[in-house]
Amino acid sequence: MSLAAYKVLHILGVILLFTGIGGLCVLSIAGGESARARKLASMVHGIALVVILVAGFGLLAKLGFGTEIPGWIWLKLVIWIVLAGAVFVLRKAPQLATPLLFLLPLLGAVASYLAIYKG
Repeated sequence: MSLAAYKVLHILGVILLFTGIGGLCVLSIAGGESARARKLASMVHGIALVVILVAGFGLLAKLGFGTEIPGWIWLKLVIWIVLAGAVFVLRKAPQLATPLLFLLPLLGAVASYLAIYKG
């Protein structure tokens, strides 16, 4: 697969990730208990995490990163873990949905900065 294809998949994964997180946040804010809506948003979130991870490591391989992983990639992996855990936080503490709706995209911006400026 080409470098461009990995980039497109990675960005698609990020878009899906924030679609899922946004859906879960809005559902929590609205006090909705729709099991179907929660399941759909959680599935989108989970699929997005897999797409981001696979495409991200595909990008690293295409860019020639070997066994030595730079610090900016480790930081992106930490951000990925935090974004992955957002589902559990929203489920256990729905009162945090409003701040998370605004704070989590900032983490996405930090991840973008790290990827663009490599550190």
